[in-house]
Amino acid sequence: MKTVHINTNTISQIFNSLQTELGGKLNVSHQEFNLVLDNTLVEGNISGISLDNNISFMKYDVTFKEDIILKNQTTATNPINFMYCSKGQLSYGFSESGTKKVLKQFQTGIFSSDPNKDAIMFFKKDNSIKFSNIIVDALEDKNAESIDLLRNQLVKTFMPKNGEETFAYVGSFNLKIGEKIQQLDAISQKGIVRNLLINGTVHVILAMEIQQHKEDLKNLKNNFGSLTKSEMEDVKEISTFIQNYPEIQYSLKYLSKKSGLSPSKLQEGFKLLHNRTVTDFIRNTRVEAAENLIKTTDLNISEIVYTVGLTSRSYFSKIFKEKYDCSPKYYQDNQHTLAVTA
Repeated sequence: MKTVHINTNTISQIFNSLQTELGGKLNVSHQEFNLVLDNTLVEGNISGISLDNNISFMKYDVTFKEDIILKNQTTATNPINFMYCSKGQLSYGFSESGTKKVLKQFQTGIFSSDPNKDAIMFFKKDNSIKFSNIIVDALEDKNAESIDLLRNQLVKTFMPKNGEETFAYVGSFNLKIGEKIQQLDAISQKGIVRNLLINGTVHVILAMEIQQHKEDLKNLKNNFGSLTKSEMEDVKEISTFIQNYPEIQYSLKYLSKKSGLSPSKLQEGFKLLHNRTVTDFIRNTRVEAAENLIKTTDLNISEIVYTVGLTSRSYFSKIFKEKYDCSPKYYQDNQHTLAVTA
């Protein structure tokens, strides 16, 4: 078993340490870091960027070829780590021999400790893993001109208290965070636009992980939330099917049979994943599909209504206006006007 030592929380120094310990080729562009790894110890890549409000974002997509311990020893700082596992699993602890928390696929983990404790990640040999880590510096910046309300709230909620030295939380399964990370991966813009999009998306992911913690505490009190990882995957799969084929006349019975989930499980899953009922999700999917057809095709409104699986033009106009605050005809006419004047 190999131990990789990191003695800093500064993003540039973290990547220099990782390259020294793991090898690979480090590329740096516009404050973004990407370490490409392909050797006898590890293959894959580790990327990261430093953002506003003393926040850094790192993403690991690696397969270690032997058991690895990644130990962060920083006696001067004590960041809060907001982690999400997209594939595989890893363990997190505060000492090599102490209790470990296992972070499985689709789970959020939030970890922090006093500076005298180590932050340790444990990786198994040949276990392909993808996970992200939002690192929030918990120390107050004495040079800051204004109070950082975000950091103060995070410290209040997620730093150890009542005489404890560590804070460790592993959440329930959450596919929405995984989808948001995929959106982050899909950002193709360059320069300041790219930086703004990454910054905004990472803050949204951070907000979602905080909300996940809040909901888990509430559900624990209410004994709510019974879906397994496999059932959540089934919900995601049936959601994608609806988005690909909005024209089908769906019923809860049909979707229940196709997904293998009971109607109540299906409703619970859609509420967790989309914050909508099944019916609301289908309706919203059709409206969004229709909006895209208005922008990208020459179909008239009646043809679009039929194409997305609706039968009433007046009903479609009603729900379109509720979502976009204008009629579909007005939206279509102004799309054509813009095309002529562009």
